[in-house]
Amino acid sequence: MKFGKWLKRQIEQSLPEWQEQFLCYKELKRCVKAVSGGRPPTPEEEAGFLGPLDAETEKIDTFFLDQEEECVIRHLQLQEEIKRVLARKAAGLPAAQHEAEAAAVRREIVNFHGKMVLLLNYSNINYIGLVKILKKYDKVTGAGLLLPAIASLRERPFFNTDTVSQMVRACESMLEAVPATAPEGQAAARHALAVAEESIFRNTVAALLIMQDVRAESSTRGSHSLPPLDLPDSEWLRSFQIPIFQ
Repeated sequence: MKFGKWLKRQIEQSLPEWQEQFLCYKELKRCVKAVSGGRPPTPEEEAGFLGPLDAETEKIDTFFLDQEEECVIRHLQLQEEIKRVLARKAAGLPAAQHEAEAAAVRREIVNFHGKMVLLLNYSNINYIGLVKILKKYDKVTGAGLLLPAIASLRERPFFNTDTVSQMVRACESMLEAVPATAPEGQAAARHALAVAEESIFRNTVAALLIMQDVRAESSTRGSHSLPPLDLPDSEWLRSFQIPIFQ
């Protein structure tokens, strides 16, 4: 499958409200086609590519930073919710009521985790798209933009996913802070996880598989490749048999 079609499919599988925020690869491809090949680009041709490329990169940065800020705020809110639930338990809240409150918080943590995985995937897909279009531009013009551009991209906010990755890992300890104990609470916890927003769950599993696959097979491997990613086994992920993979 050609990259443009692959990218279109990934965007269609993302959250609807995010779809306009991905790289406009098709438009950048048009900019490359407008350049006459076999010679260095003219200043006008170069500006006709670099201008839209910079605008797209700024768009991606802005969206990523906005979402990252929302995640940081939500992370703090969830920590406060956990403290509140535990304080109410310590104050003598009936066990059944505590379990119901804890199950609700667990569901929020699961949804939060899912959104952050999607944000990591957003970063990965856009980085790959930028590398691809830069390669295409270099192939046509021989301009040699790829390596210096990659060095610049790796310093961009959208590439720096450390904060989001740390919060993804923190979700496990957050869930452990509000464990289900009583049998009825365990049943409520299972129910809360089972009914966690289906679109988030579907897209989270899709994102995990995409991140795994592009690292294993991407033609962008090299000094500009994405770093290794420790994910669950892909067969385990595919065992969910979610319709979007069919």
